[in-house]
Amino acid sequence: MSRLSQEEKEILEAFETGKLKQSLNQSREVQKHRSAADATFKKDARINIRLSSRDLRSLQAKALREGIPYQTLVSSVLHKYIDGQLIEKSS
Repeated sequence: MSRLSQEEKEILEAFETGKLKQSLNQSREVQKHRSAADATFKKDARINIRLSSRDLRSLQAKALREGIPYQTLVSSVLHKYIDGQLIEKSS
C-alpha cells in the first residue's frame, strides 16, 4: 500500500471510512467518463519526427521498462507537456 499516491490514499481512506457513496445513476456516470476518455485519447492525427538514434534508443528502453510501446510514451509526454503537467527541473 505504500506505493499509493496521495490522491489514492485519500480515496482508500474515504472508502474505508464509508464516506464514498455509490452514484444514483451509475450507467450514466460510466458513459460520461467513457466519452470523456474517448475524446481525450482519440488519436486522429499522425506526425513524423526525426530523432537522434541515441534518443530513440533511450525512449525505447524507458518505454520497455514502463511496459508500454515507445510511441505511447512519446504521445503521453507530449500530452502532459501541452496540459502543463510537466515541470522543468531547475539545475
